[in-house]
Amino acid sequence: MSRLKDLIPGPPVHQRRIEIRTVPLDNGQIVVEGWLTDNRLMPGYHWDGRPRPPGVVHRIGVRLLIGDWPPAILEAEAEMVDIPHELCPTVADSIQKIVGVSVAAGFSEQIRRRLGGVEGCSHLTHLLLAMGPAILHGFWAQHSRQPRPAPRSKEDVQGLPYLINSCQLWREDGPLLQLVDETIDRLNRVGEAAEEKEDESL
Repeated sequence: MSRLKDLIPGPPVHQRRIEIRTVPLDNGQIVVEGWLTDNRLMPGYHWDGRPRPPGVVHRIGVRLLIGDWPPAILEAEAEMVDIPHELCPTVADSIQKIVGVSVAAGFSEQIRRRLGGVEGCSHLTHLLLAMGPAILHGFWAQHSRQPRPAPRSKEDVQGLPYLINSCQLWREDGPLLQLVDETIDRLNRVGEAAEEKEDESL
């Protein structure tokens, strides 16, 4: 039984959607596109008392060119389709401040330092913070389309440093790292047995 779910009496007044997709390029790089949409679902009033009809308040997009290893932002652009103030597009170019940022440990801190507060737009910042993990998922999805040699150590597991301590299950002494250790140990035993069998056949 969910108490909070049962408390919801009817339809919402506001909805925010964040959509992120990754598109691979022929050169191994990826373009990651994110969109933030704020939709007021019921009529209300502006701060000065004017009536406000329901509708989309924000529709803001970000496109990032990602490459290198560790993955980094090579190019960035922002698009503001629906905005509440006519001056909003004047901050779109602030997105250039994140070019060169690595999508690695400290990514969120770098985004907040370069775009947070008066340095940029709070909605762009929020969208980029959500895009960080999705960038890594898209990057790994692209680079896992071809088989890789079985890892012989944790250093061979691409992206593992970014997973360690990223959540409770990936903590250093947690169950998922233990599973990685056990899997690598099993793969090494299988590999050694195959090498011994090959030596015997020579």
